[in-house]
This record gives sequence, C-alpha cells and structure tokens, in this order.
Amino acid sequence: MLIYRLIYYFIRIANRIENHFVLENRKVFLKKGCTFDTSVSIYEDARVQNHQNNPQQIRIGNNTQVRGHLMVFGHGGEIQIGDHCYIGELTRIWSAKKITIGNRVLIAHNVNIHDNNSHPIDATLRHEDFKKIFSSGFQKKNDLNEKDVVIGDDAWIGFNSTILKGVQIGNGAIIAACSLVTKDVEPFTLVAGNPAVFIKRLDSTDRNDS
Repeated sequence: MLIYRLIYYFIRIANRIENHFVLENRKVFLKKGCTFDTSVSIYEDARVQNHQNNPQQIRIGNNTQVRGHLMVFGHGGEIQIGDHCYIGELTRIWSAKKITIGNRVLIAHNVNIHDNNSHPIDATLRHEDFKKIFSSGFQKKNDLNEKDVVIGDDAWIGFNSTILKGVQIGNGAIIAACSLVTKDVEPFTLVAGNPAVFIKRLDSTDRNDS
C-alpha cells in the first residue's frame, strides 16, 4: 500500500513539474506576440495572433486573465487591456486600428469586439483579400473602415455580445448578454437587445467610484 502511495505521489510531482515548464514555455512563446508581466494568466485555450510581429501592439495589464483570442491585423491594429480584467473563453478581440479596454473590465465568453469590417465591402476586393490571407497572410495595406473602440473602467460585457467599430462604452456600464452594440453607451447604464438600447441607469449602490 505504501509503495502505491509513493508512486502516486511521485506521479503528481512529475505532472506539476511538467505543467510548470509547459506554462513557462507558453509564456515565452506568447511574449513574442504581446507584452505582459508575471501577474498575467494566459490560459491554454487563449490565442494571440500578432500579424505585425510587434509585441507592443498587444499590451495586457497586471493581474489580467485571458482565455479568449487577441488579434491585430497586418496593416494595423492595437489592443490595450488594463489591469485586473477578464477575457472569457471563445471571445474574439480583433483590431485593425485600436481597441482600448480599461481596468477591472469583465468580458464574458463568446464576446466579439471588432474595430473594423474584417473584410472589404466591395465583393471583388473582398475575394482578393480572402485569397491573400490564405496564400500569403494578412495584407500590409488594406482599408477595412477602421474606427477606435473604447471600453471604460469597471464595464461588464455579457456573454454572446458583439461590440462593433467606433463604439465607446462608459465606465461601469453593463452590456446584457446577447446584445449587439452599435452606438456609444453612457457610463453606469445598462443596455440590452439587438441593437442594444438603454434599459436603465445603475443605482449608486451598483457603482464602484473608489
């Protein structure tokens, strides 16, 4: 019985050591595509794609947890995420201009945040863009009608929501689940729906003004 316990103990130790080195090697790899410090957690289900090969274009603040997909396009894009944020599973944050996320922002699973159209509107150009992506990678020159996206401190983005280009979300705002946000959201308000509309102002007890 003692032998089995010792074997089990050594297997657990070996697994912990292996997992530690896997995570450390993953962090070394990810630092080629983004900048973050040791307090940041980037989980196995997260993806970072930096088609500019400049880690300064994706910056992640202290104590932030990332499970989603961060991507900047080849012709432009910048993602700046503040401190103590959470990026949920299957969430996609794709930038061709600039996406700024404040501090203490919670972004649930399967959220889409895009500051561009992803592909050209013109059908011919769109097909050419598609072919080039799969043959030679993302283009270094492109026009995707990019507009900045800004999400203020303490905002909460519910699951399955989409934030489109040019939108500014104020501090402490809440985006209800499954919302499509096409216009600016005032601070400390709740919006919901497709397209998202004003539901109510948040009470002072719902706020964190510290």
